[in-house]
Amino acid sequence: MKHFKFFTALLLSLCMVCVFTTTAIAAEKVKIVYVEWACATASSNVVKAVIEQETDYKVELTSVAAAAMYASLATGDQDAMTTAWLPVTHGQYVKKYKEDIVDLGPSMAGARIGLVVPTYVTIDSIEELNSHAKKFDGRIIGIDPGAGIMSKSELALEEYNLNNMELVSSTGPMMTAELKDRYDDKKWVVVTGWVPHWKFAKFDLKFLEDPKKVFGESETINTIVRKGLKEDMPEVYKILDNFQWGPAEIGEVMAMNMENGKAGENAKKWVKNNPEIVKQWLK
Repeated sequence: MKHFKFFTALLLSLCMVCVFTTTAIAAEKVKIVYVEWACATASSNVVKAVIEQETDYKVELTSVAAAAMYASLATGDQDAMTTAWLPVTHGQYVKKYKEDIVDLGPSMAGARIGLVVPTYVTIDSIEELNSHAKKFDGRIIGIDPGAGIMSKSELALEEYNLNNMELVSSTGPMMTAELKDRYDDKKWVVVTGWVPHWKFAKFDLKFLEDPKKVFGESETINTIVRKGLKEDMPEVYKILDNFQWGPAEIGEVMAMNMENGKAGENAKKWVKNNPEIVKQWLK
């Protein structure tokens, strides 16, 4: 009877250890936050695939508005993001939270934002929009109102006195859907645009010149993490710190996502097919 009680107690102890171990393992989660832009979806899912392939961590992706992305990192509710457009697009957020976040530097150079039209549109500058407003139905098709490019577009309305034009809020997919509809009918349309984005491969587009530099010039896309991540998750921090690729690589992933919408599967496929690039992120 004593032996039975002993083994029963031992079995219960082992079960408790298993429970606590399983709970501890389940708690090993990296939280990556992003906005539902084509570039952000691509980079976030690729980083997720690498972290889960090379470490014991699981990654949770959460889609939010741009302002919430920075706020959640500053409070420590989220661990990282891979889509900080600097110095212009997200400059206001970095300035606001700079004491509570860590900028790991650029993951890609050569990014750009501005107002975009099809190449068949015969104007070349933002300054010309007002006098051709009727052809555009008086609308600039935008994305979600919290995005940095939207605040810059509002500033452009003021700086260029575009009182015949209205900035219309929507979403990334809605913006590209309207662009496609009007493009197919060869109608004039102006949208908020940025590179990298798959629409430049799908359609013949051009940026309108911005002589007042409201939208800035070339930007970088940076990786930003919460304070303390280096100490808490050194393996994850290393990958995020080393994460770097070019327009061709991110463009490839965005094109795959545009074709089938399977961002997670496409990221894993890209990681598998590009071991030399991924290897650099693990150094």
